[in-house]
Amino acid sequence: MKYFTSAAANKWIKSLEDEKSFYISLEDTANVYILAEGEEIEKPDYDYEQVNGEIAKLDYKVRKIRHAINIFNATTVLEGLNITIDEALVMMAQLNNRKNKLDCMRRRLPKERVNPMVSRAKSYVEYEYANYDINKVKVDYQQISEEITKIQLALDMCNQTKTFEINIE
Repeated sequence: MKYFTSAAANKWIKSLEDEKSFYISLEDTANVYILAEGEEIEKPDYDYEQVNGEIAKLDYKVRKIRHAINIFNATTVLEGLNITIDEALVMMAQLNNRKNKLDCMRRRLPKERVNPMVSRAKSYVEYEYANYDINKVKVDYQQISEEITKIQLALDMCNQTKTFEINIE
């Protein structure tokens, strides 16, 4: 049983995934070989049982670590926000989606020409008008940006300082 921060646990997962990638690459390149008639057999150094076993061990470790992270995220309340990490992650995704929409809206001009091409068939010019208060959208955009930053800073602090146990036995 070991104790990790969320950041350290995710780095450990990355390391295990890199190691698994090595075994998968080995398996992809060495699980078959080509031999011409009359050639001496030179099999690549590959042991299916060993490679399969190593991949299974790595998958088991990653599964245990991810499960521990999920429990940590579901039960750890962020200081100053009074919400769990998993709720904060969902909230950040929602806020980022809203922020992206507001970003488009705040860039709009109050009045924009729709059809810049004037043809002989059309002798009039069309305009599109913003049907909302652009300044209010700018304020809301700024508030959402600040809220996202506040959540991100709380997550960063928690991921770097709070530990949880991971049991891979």
